[in-house]
Amino acid sequence: RMAAAPPSYCFVAFPPCSKDGLVVFGKNSARPRDEVQEVVYFAAAAHDPGSKVECTYIEIEQVPKTHAVVLSRPSWLWGAEMGANEHGVCVANEAVVTREPASESEALLGMDLVRLGLERGATAKEALDIIVALLEEHGQGGNYYEDGNSCHTFQSAFLIVDRSEAWILETSGKYWAAEKITEGVKCICNQLSLTTKIDAEHPELRNYVRSQGWWNGDSDFNFSEVFSLADDHLACCSGKESLEKQGGDVSAQAMIDVLRDKDSGVCVDSESFLTTASIVSVLPQDPSFPCVHYFTGTPDPSRSIFKPFIFVDDVKLVPKVQSPSFGNDDPAKKIPRFQEKPDRRHELYKAHEWARSLLENDQDKGQKLMRIMLDLEKQGLEAMEDILTRTEVLDPAEVVDLFYDCVDTELKFFK
Repeated sequence: RMAAAPPSYCFVAFPPCSKDGLVVFGKNSARPRDEVQEVVYFAAAAHDPGSKVECTYIEIEQVPKTHAVVLSRPSWLWGAEMGANEHGVCVANEAVVTREPASESEALLGMDLVRLGLERGATAKEALDIIVALLEEHGQGGNYYEDGNSCHTFQSAFLIVDRSEAWILETSGKYWAAEKITEGVKCICNQLSLTTKIDAEHPELRNYVRSQGWWNGDSDFNFSEVFSLADDHLACCSGKESLEKQGGDVSAQAMIDVLRDKDSGVCVDSESFLTTASIVSVLPQDPSFPCVHYFTGTPDPSRSIFKPFIFVDDVKLVPKVQSPSFGNDDPAKKIPRFQEKPDRRHELYKAHEWARSLLENDQDKGQKLMRIMLDLEKQGLEAMEDILTRTEVLDPAEVVDLFYDCVDTELKFFK
């Protein structure tokens, strides 16, 4: 049983640490090694009164209108590890272990809450309010992995970001606390990080921990100390220093470099876990500029490339980074769940498996391929930089095929 939470890392950098009035967000999603992540887009939609939405394990009330979202998600579940919406809100989650055992009974997963926050919240604070309201109403619980042999359950932490502020939200059951960030560099990982600076909290939080005998009210209320197991709440962020060293120059490229770093532990590649997908988002504080979201759609960012996506109407869908759909026959939807594991690999994932074996078996060819790939990524980054620095307004037609074309070009190189 993988009792330890997977060591994912999420970052946000605000001016003055980041470049040119940009907020830069990033996450490495560490998950079981063989799990496939897909990148999916859902257009904004209106829903009939009384309609329901089927999340990973439970059905809940739908809202009248959902925003357009782009998500990176383990392809067996409904929610997402990380993603963004058309209003420039980004959300990522972390599995955390607290002194309270996470519930095995099926409820909302932390990953469902990521998607629900993005579909329903037009600002970071709105997404936070939605997530905690849903937590109160439905609770969190259920298996975090596609594993029929044992149930792996965790509590959730979230990094919720928009063009002007970020919120770190940490939960245990339905109880939660949150801190607002508007400057500097912040990192969250698979341990609780909130201490005494709490800007919003569950109204019953302090009464609850008093009743449990975890805090007597004599000392400052420190969320991590109260909720962590023994000495678990240590500073865990190895990537934070590298971002702070950039001294006012954190850019998409700097965030990508941090996410690729294996020595620091930010890029996870261990016996149980692998960084199965990554995201970097650049959110200009000036709302007249578009936000740019870069996705890998493939494991191990040190061998993947970050491809840009910009929200516009009628954005072209990219089936080549979408896993096959098994509908109601999906073993994740049948009870008992996960009795078998279907092949969820998408086209880009398969191409990367081939490239990985090349890198391992033919160093010269592999490195040459990697150089070509990184050059392709660099062209994408430069084109986006141009969009974020020019004075004229972006023509949507220019970027409607953006992500599609990048994935297509990447696949052509593998052929």
